[in-house]
Amino acid sequence: MNKRWKFRQSQHEEVAQLQEALSINPIFCELLVQRGVKTYEAAERFFRPKLDHLHDPFLMKDMQKAVDRIRQAIDKGEKIMVYGDYDVDGTSAATLLMDFFGPIIEKINFYIPDRYEEGYGVSVQGVEHAASEGCTLMLTVDCGIRDVASIALAAEKGIDVIICDHHLPNTQLPNAFAILNPKQVDCAYPFKELSGCGVAFKLVQAFAMQQGFDFETKVQPLLDLVAISLCCDMVSLSGENRVLVFYGLIQFNGAPRMSLEVLRDIDGRRLPYTVRDVVFGIGPLLNAAGRMEHGREAVRMLLSKNRKEAESQAAYLMLKNQERRAEEAQMMQEAMAIIGDDPSFHDKRSTVVYQPHWHKGVIGIVAAKLAEHYNRPTIVFTDGLDGKRVGSARSVGNYDIHNAIGENGQHTVNYGGHKFAAGLTVNADSYDEFVTAFEQFVYHTLSTDDELPTLFIDAQLEMKQLNDKFWGILRQFAPFGPDNAQPVFLSKLVKDTGYSKLVKEEHIKMLVRQGDSEPIEGIAYGFGAQFPELSSRKPFHLCYAVEQNFFMGKVKLQLLVRDMKF
Repeated sequence: MNKRWKFRQSQHEEVAQLQEALSINPIFCELLVQRGVKTYEAAERFFRPKLDHLHDPFLMKDMQKAVDRIRQAIDKGEKIMVYGDYDVDGTSAATLLMDFFGPIIEKINFYIPDRYEEGYGVSVQGVEHAASEGCTLMLTVDCGIRDVASIALAAEKGIDVIICDHHLPNTQLPNAFAILNPKQVDCAYPFKELSGCGVAFKLVQAFAMQQGFDFETKVQPLLDLVAISLCCDMVSLSGENRVLVFYGLIQFNGAPRMSLEVLRDIDGRRLPYTVRDVVFGIGPLLNAAGRMEHGREAVRMLLSKNRKEAESQAAYLMLKNQERRAEEAQMMQEAMAIIGDDPSFHDKRSTVVYQPHWHKGVIGIVAAKLAEHYNRPTIVFTDGLDGKRVGSARSVGNYDIHNAIGENGQHTVNYGGHKFAAGLTVNADSYDEFVTAFEQFVYHTLSTDDELPTLFIDAQLEMKQLNDKFWGILRQFAPFGPDNAQPVFLSKLVKDTGYSKLVKEEHIKMLVRQGDSEPIEGIAYGFGAQFPELSSRKPFHLCYAVEQNFFMGKVKLQLLVRDMKF
């Protein structure tokens, strides 16, 4: 699909002021200002993140109550349950709390709901299980903020609940003992974009501060889990999250827990891992348990202290991930066939597909791929329990798909999520009404800016500037992710040197130059159809990111091609 190229808005005066303060290449000043970094002091914090930059956890509403209640439970010997969601964020958060509190709380265990039997959130079955085990305190992670009925049931059964969540609250909050969620309207915590595991980390940080625990030995080693959750949950990598990922990746690459070292080995990528490596390597392995069978297997893997046992569990996760890939390929084929057979598809502005047999654990991945392929807000449905249909939604551009579902909430049983990704349940007899209402709403609210795929360009660059000195500064912009995207550069009138080649009929391994610049290698995934034009040696404009390539013991700069136009 053709993309529109659009330069990010430049603020020339602020760029000039920052250039005067920093005395570095103006392109880097442009990149900094685009990221909200406009002063020398802000640039120093950006390039030199420190753990001292983390916010005081007690600024979060209910934090003192939560810490005091856990201390009380420890003193009285109460039994505690950690209740986590089944995705990477939830399972890493549950592992974090078990890892930290396990050595100091004798009676603590974890519970991960079954995606298929219980669904998302705090389930009635989970509460009943906690009660049957004699638990009097439950810590929910990455869930709970919308589970009014289940939390009320827990209270009836004498269980206090501390909610650690980051999803958007409804107007009615659960009647929990304490709610830790920076997105509460009356929460003064200065950073709102933590993951569920990030909120759990703030609870641990607060508890450790109050008890006088050493941060470096007791808390900092947990950052590998926090980084994994932040990377895989696709939250903003600005502010506090950037600090957490920066140090979490140092932990993950240098001294990870044994179970993550085993996962790293079985994934087989070269160190050091980047955000992208975590998202596409470790994330799918941990998610595979909850998608294909049960999320508790991911927690057991992460908590394992026995290497042989961990290797066996890692092999199991690898097998489940292979099953997920096969299921995903089949579902994509079927979904695209349904779309191809729909004569009205081209008149619509949303994509909604359903098959009763589709795997509930994979519909989110398929929704994301369909949204990317057709560039439309997309929902993929399959059958759930009790005659209901469950859906996973993904957005495009800057479109708020969570709001679009909410505006048609009268047709749903429940829904929740974020601006760009959501989950929902509808009754089978309301499905057609919902699909019609959703399409009508999207049709009238989706802007043309969101309809056309846009490639945002950070700066125009002359290729002769690409050298080790340039890379030495550019690499300090990492870790890359939402709100701190890997910079994309435009170089005009680039030419092939004659040594580019087609790889597996769909990718291009290129060697190009601009004017009298030195030739530079690039990789263009999925651009095989443009190889004939490239090899004709006609000039073209090239958009790309810059990365390092490691091959045969040599390290060199490489272009990661985003788009090209002849």
